[in-house]
Amino acid sequence: MTMKKSTVNILLGIALVVIFAISFAIGGLHTDPEERFAGTDGAATSQIEAAHPDYEPWFSPFFQPESGEVESGLFALQAAIGGAVLGFAIGGLWGRRRGQSATPPTPAAEPAA
Repeated sequence: MTMKKSTVNILLGIALVVIFAISFAIGGLHTDPEERFAGTDGAATSQIEAAHPDYEPWFSPFFQPESGEVESGLFALQAAIGGAVLGFAIGGLWGRRRGQSATPPTPAAEPAA
């Protein structure tokens, strides 16, 4: 028995949502609520400093935002610019492919003189 593509897509979507929800539930049980959304940079730094007390960073940031809101805004701006560039590239490729698959117009027959 074959299933329709729409049924398969709906089942895959439901499976994706269930897996996503389960991962959040399991991940939430194993993390500290204070550091749940801290990010990997902070977690990696704390692990390195715990393993090597004499650790000194090689680089320091040349720009430190005034607050977390400014940092979030700059990150959102970076994501928006990246999304726009990606959308422009995909749109260009899609338009190019669509232009190649279209049949060129045939010239009208010239009347005999």
